[in-house]
Amino acid sequence: MSKEKLYIFDTTLRDGAQTQGVDFSIDDKLKIAQSLDNLGVDYIEGGWPGANPTDTEFFQKKINCKNSTITAFGMTKKTGRSADNDPGLSALINSNTKAVCIVGKSWDFHVDVALGISNEENLENISESTKLFVKEKKEFMFDAEHFFDGYKANPKYTLSCLKAAYDNGARWIVLCDTNGGTLPHEVTKIVNEVVKVIPGKNIGIHAHNDTGNAVSNTLAAVLAGARQVQGTINGLGERCGNANLMSLIPTFYLKKDFSDKFEINIKKNNIKNLTQCSRLLDEILNRKPNKHLPYVGAAAFSHKGGLHVSAVQKDPKTYEHINPEEVGNTRNIVVSDQAGKSNIISRLKTIGIEIKENDPKVKKLLDEVKDREFIGYSYDGADASFELLARRIMSEIPRYILIKEYDVSVKKNSSGNIISSAKAHLEVDGEKIICEGEGNGPVNALDNAIRNNVDRLAKYSKYLKDLKLVDYKVRILNTGTEAITRVSIESTDSKGKNWFTIGVSTNIIDASFKALIDSLDYKLFKDNAPASN
Repeated sequence: MSKEKLYIFDTTLRDGAQTQGVDFSIDDKLKIAQSLDNLGVDYIEGGWPGANPTDTEFFQKKINCKNSTITAFGMTKKTGRSADNDPGLSALINSNTKAVCIVGKSWDFHVDVALGISNEENLENISESTKLFVKEKKEFMFDAEHFFDGYKANPKYTLSCLKAAYDNGARWIVLCDTNGGTLPHEVTKIVNEVVKVIPGKNIGIHAHNDTGNAVSNTLAAVLAGARQVQGTINGLGERCGNANLMSLIPTFYLKKDFSDKFEINIKKNNIKNLTQCSRLLDEILNRKPNKHLPYVGAAAFSHKGGLHVSAVQKDPKTYEHINPEEVGNTRNIVVSDQAGKSNIISRLKTIGIEIKENDPKVKKLLDEVKDREFIGYSYDGADASFELLARRIMSEIPRYILIKEYDVSVKKNSSGNIISSAKAHLEVDGEKIICEGEGNGPVNALDNAIRNNVDRLAKYSKYLKDLKLVDYKVRILNTGTEAITRVSIESTDSKGKNWFTIGVSTNIIDASFKALIDSLDYKLFKDNAPASN
């Protein structure tokens, strides 16, 4: 039995760019396009030429794609102009792309309110725009905006909009749930009706996530007959986002209900690039990845409960629906107050410590973790602090920089600016070193006090010069005068390594300092720095 082809259409660079707070540069767009081409998606919607300088310049670039077709986006001609004399359509023709996707109204309510034209004029705009691009030998796609809302309100007119494009040569008719309010059972019912009028091989689905159903709606549309799937990396998009291709692509490839019926252009080796593709987008946007994303999130294959870990070690299929390596992800065994010996042994093995289950140090470490988590520590998000704790119990962490004492003050100057100052008394090889610094907060001041004096830290200077504090989070765990504060710090270095440390105390400065010192010790240990005499 031959399989039907599903076509993957990525709109990260167009619809994804409409996300609040997202502003792609030319270089950003080129990097993302390259990643998508390496993945093997069929279409990359690059933007709207003529709408803004960035998109216009993007289409002027020579983009050599091995697997993907760069697609330009625009809208149907304006009423009162011929298609040949419409500036928007001319910009698309001049974009030098093989494929063009044109948005047009398919809901009579929008035709009346948003466009202020007659239903017949809207149909003419769709028809004439289609004819122009077919004449120009472009692969033409009609994006039927607000299709599902339109169909529910006036199915006869909405279908006539689709026919106006299809009957004039459109390759694809894309059913768009623009407001994202349609539910899966509605998608199934409506697409089943559409494919009676237009062949499924010409139908696409473009779902938004305003009810949290964009992926479900897309899968429902495919099962009902649609054969082009539109979405974005990580579900990026306006309001609540678009259908997440990082969830859809592996589902099509790895789940039998789809893989037995359909084939996609993305090959087995390229599926392994999914996690990398997902993380690249977050890196470009300078935001923390959502660790709970299906398939590609850092927590997608994390196991915390002791019973879970014990079973996973016997056979990962007990608590994993796929092998994480298939999508370029990794398994993560979490250590917490819910951990058992299996968690501890697995985490120790991950960091390079081989130990027998009956070794008393395992129970000692497990008890220490549970005792610490009871008072506020959380090691499932602080791998570096856990490793330091484990290696200290194993007597594997030498003494590096001794912190004799520290002092932090916060004052408001006459200009109304808050200034934090810090003084730390350190000791290396018996030599006392006083470090001072200022910052926009006490933690920043402490960090700067050490960093600004790194050249004075004798043999540790070269190890700490590239250390940087990336992120700092504070959580108050209870209320009252004895409130417990948990501080998490993310650090990095020039090698691109990131690590997380944690500190807990009734005093926010003390908690911060504990996390900061763990970060220093971890960096020194990983770089094989010598012990202090």
